[in-house]
Amino acid sequence: MPVDVEKIIQFIKQGDQDNVQIHLDDYNAQNSKCFFFDVEEKERRKFRRNKVREYIPDSDSDFDSDENEDPDLVLRRRLAAALIWFIRMRLQPGVLRVCLRTLRIISRDRKALAPLITDYAIVTLARLGGISILPTWPEEEDAQWGSSYSDITPENETETHPENNGSNTQCPTCYSETDDSVCASAACAESSVSEGELQFYPVNITSNCNNGRETQNDHHEESIRKDGVCGVLTRGKRDTRGEKDEEGEEGHDDGEVWRKEAMKTLCNVIYNSPKAQERASTLKLLHGLSERLKEGIHSSSPPTGQFFELRLLFLLTALRPELRIELRQERGMSMLTAALEQCLEVCWGETHEVLTDLTAPPVCKEVSQRALEILKILFNITYNVHRQEVDEEAAALYRHLAAVLRHCLLVNCEGEERKEELQGHTVNVLSALPLQCLDVLLSVRLSEGSKESGGVNMDCVHTLLLFMEKRLDRGHKPKEKLTPVLNLLTESSKAHRETRHYLKQQILPPLRDVELRPEQGNTLRSRLVRLMTHVDTDIKQCAAELLFVLCKENVSRFVKYTGYGNAAGLLAARGLLNGGGTSPQMQYSSDSDSDTEEYRQAKDRINLVTGRVEEEQPDPMEGMTEEEKEAEALNLINMFNRLSRDKIIQPVGVTTDGKLAPLSGQMRHSAVQEEDEEEEEDEEEDDSETDQ
Repeated sequence: MPVDVEKIIQFIKQGDQDNVQIHLDDYNAQNSKCFFFDVEEKERRKFRRNKVREYIPDSDSDFDSDENEDPDLVLRRRLAAALIWFIRMRLQPGVLRVCLRTLRIISRDRKALAPLITDYAIVTLARLGGISILPTWPEEEDAQWGSSYSDITPENETETHPENNGSNTQCPTCYSETDDSVCASAACAESSVSEGELQFYPVNITSNCNNGRETQNDHHEESIRKDGVCGVLTRGKRDTRGEKDEEGEEGHDDGEVWRKEAMKTLCNVIYNSPKAQERASTLKLLHGLSERLKEGIHSSSPPTGQFFELRLLFLLTALRPELRIELRQERGMSMLTAALEQCLEVCWGETHEVLTDLTAPPVCKEVSQRALEILKILFNITYNVHRQEVDEEAAALYRHLAAVLRHCLLVNCEGEERKEELQGHTVNVLSALPLQCLDVLLSVRLSEGSKESGGVNMDCVHTLLLFMEKRLDRGHKPKEKLTPVLNLLTESSKAHRETRHYLKQQILPPLRDVELRPEQGNTLRSRLVRLMTHVDTDIKQCAAELLFVLCKENVSRFVKYTGYGNAAGLLAARGLLNGGGTSPQMQYSSDSDSDTEEYRQAKDRINLVTGRVEEEQPDPMEGMTEEEKEAEALNLINMFNRLSRDKIIQPVGVTTDGKLAPLSGQMRHSAVQEEDEEEEEDEEEDDSETDQ
């Protein structure tokens, strides 16, 4: 039986805490595992996302659909407004907890957010979440809200639902009892990419948000109301990164529980509403979060509930570009690095050397969650640092961070998927740091069992290589998953001879089997060569660049390992199609590339285009006279001319500087000859018709 929301609002107005708690418990039990979902709005957004990607609405009118006819939506708004006023009163701990839980449920509904995106509501939730450094509010505003909360009706509402600035944040997965963490990573990345600021193919972009969305898509048809306006609520999918279940929180300190509930609600509101994001920026919510994190860093006891503070900080920096700059200017890099050190209990050895004990117990789930959020925030504020010149002070800070990130790559976590996720976000941050600051990844002393190249510790490089191999095996979203690690390995190989030498041994060992094409097989080389012809230009270029650098940018060696057909794209882009020696952009050491006995014996029979020994094919012109061969050649040229004139193809050739250029000038004579022949044929046909 549905709960009477109107009755709950009356109990709130009367201040009857006992009845409020009883009825809200029933309301929460009915809606705890579900999500508000507008079917018509989903279909409109799906059309715009798939058909009109460049369209950005500049008003909320695009999403209006006679909302005032939905009484449930109106009641949710009124209940949210009433609760925001009510939680400012001196309530019993159990009543406050259940009120905040109800607000969290309502905050999943974008259309019911109007009472939650005001300055008053944001400050109220922030203070209950433990963020104390915020603007103060005059007493008269409390009185005004106390007298007006029950007057929120469709007739006097000025805003039916939060603003939407066209960003791609339509994932409906928010905080719930079965999903205690906002599944906002992927959608936030898309939103910031749409603003033209943040590259999130490394960011990792997460599968939990997509899984939650797929679950709702599979089941939303079952929840569609007969009037076709709004499905009641649909069940969400549990996020494995969430905190403990609601049942497990009952025995915890009430203060900690309601702080978590308030932060979850605030995260939902910020994620779902661009207007709330703007107001949070104006209210200096970022500054309050920073101070809260600093308190946790300087505290002797481990911080509790820090995960949600970090998640809120991630949302703000992902969705508001100016907040990234603000956090970076307020020494946010140092603060987040210190938080990461505290989270992983880093032990320092010599300068820029973190002692990683591979025999230590794996990092638990809660710790790895906090580390992931810190890494995502670090990427948000450093994603463009590698393009900038850094001074000595900043370089020292980045080296310090790189040493901690090396520890993140090597440390063990509970579960392989969690370890890979931690490594993925670590790679994203490493790829954003200045290249000259990454020398600390190699400046670690050799120990028993370490990988080495030229006396240099290669444990970090080996871990990156294994990580890349895992991503190659997955094959899912290669651009987002592979591009950061490919770029990182390429740039490191250019900068450090030992890194390049070690990677070449692992990826491009001396050739022995010359019967297979370079792209055939399951070796690292063959899988990377297959990427060189990938449909995505970015992933194709990254894979080719890595192999080209491992070949010391030597064209003949590059063709030897990949085949001319696979290498042609990169060679054309660099103006190296006419062969030659090493690319002039980089200077490499003179270590030799010795050939195996198998390769030397088959070298003369290798087809340079395919990169393997081909079976001998019969000569197609065998038995033809010279006149027939010449006629066949002219016929082929004429066919190319027709295709060129119709702009189906554009024949090109290699110029003296190794670049491609159109062959229109060289083919003009044959084209004129073909036209003369066609005219002669037409004249002969006309003459024959006249004779008849």
